[in-house]
Amino acid sequence: MSSLRHTLSAALLVFATAATAAVFDPVTMDPPPQDPPASMEGVHFSSAGANLNGVIYEAAGAGPHPTLLLLHGFPGNELNADIAQAVRRAGWNAVIFHYRGAWGSDGEFSFTHVLEDSAAVFAAIRANDFAAAHRVDTSQVALFGHSMGGFAALITGARTPEARCVVSVAGANFGAMGPALADPARASETAAQFQSWAEGYIRNVSGATLVRELQSGDGALDITRGAAALAARPVLLVTGSKDVVTPTQSNHDPMLAALRAAGSTRTRELRLDADHAFDGARIALARGVVDFLQRDCR
Repeated sequence: MSSLRHTLSAALLVFATAATAAVFDPVTMDPPPQDPPASMEGVHFSSAGANLNGVIYEAAGAGPHPTLLLLHGFPGNELNADIAQAVRRAGWNAVIFHYRGAWGSDGEFSFTHVLEDSAAVFAAIRANDFAAAHRVDTSQVALFGHSMGGFAALITGARTPEARCVVSVAGANFGAMGPALADPARASETAAQFQSWAEGYIRNVSGATLVRELQSGDGALDITRGAAALAARPVLLVTGSKDVVTPTQSNHDPMLAALRAAGSTRTRELRLDADHAFDGARIALARGVVDFLQRDCR
C-alpha cells in the first residue's frame, strides 16, 4: 500500500509539473527555479572613450541565451524595466544602458551620439568576453527601443545586419522634424521642451543645441531611410492611439509604409489604446513584445 501511495504521489507530481510548464506565462508568472538562477548585474560599456553605465538582467539556466538590448527615450524616465523582466522570464537576457551625458554616463549627449552609443553597446554585447561572462547567444541579439530609443533601434538595426530583429515602441522620427524647425517659433518651443526634459538628467547639452542638430540634419536621422535594410528581418512597430509626443500619423505610419514599400513581409504592428509611456497598457505591451520575440526572433 505504501508503494502504491508513493507511485501515485510521484505520478501526481509529474502531472502537476507538466501542467505548470504547459501554462507558464512569462508575462505574468515567475518561471520554475533553474541553475544558475536569474540575476542582475551592473555593467559598463565604452563609446568613443566615454564610460556608459548599464545593467544586465541575466536569464536563468546555462544558456547561452538570446539577448535584448533596450534603448531608452529622452531623457530616460521610462526605462521599460518591466519589459526587461518579462523577456528575462521568457529566457532572454536584457541589457539597459545610458547614453553619453545621460544619467551619470560620461561624455556629451547628442542624437548622433545616441546612435553611436547604441551601435557600440550592441557590438560589446556580442564580444567574446562579454558573451562568455553573461551567457549571451551572439547569433540572437535583438534591439528594443522606446521613443528616442525606437529611433535608435530602427536606425541601429538598419545599419547592423547582425541585429536579429527590431522592436520600436512609439519610435520618434527625428529626421522628419527638421523642416518644421525652420519656423523660429517652433524651434524655440522645441528647444524649451528639450531643455525641460533634460534638466537634471542629461548634462553637457542644451535644448537649443539639440534643435540645431535636427535643423542641420542631412537625412541621417530619418528612420524611414533604413526600411530597405530592415525589410528582410522581423520588425515590430508599436504605437499608442493617445500618444501626443510621437503621434502615430507622423511617426509610426510613415515607418510602417516605408517597410511595406520596401517589400517587408515580416513587419508586425501593434496599436494600443495608450499614451506615449503606455501607462495603462503595460501588460498588453509586454505581451506583444514577448510574443513577437518568441515567435519571430528565435
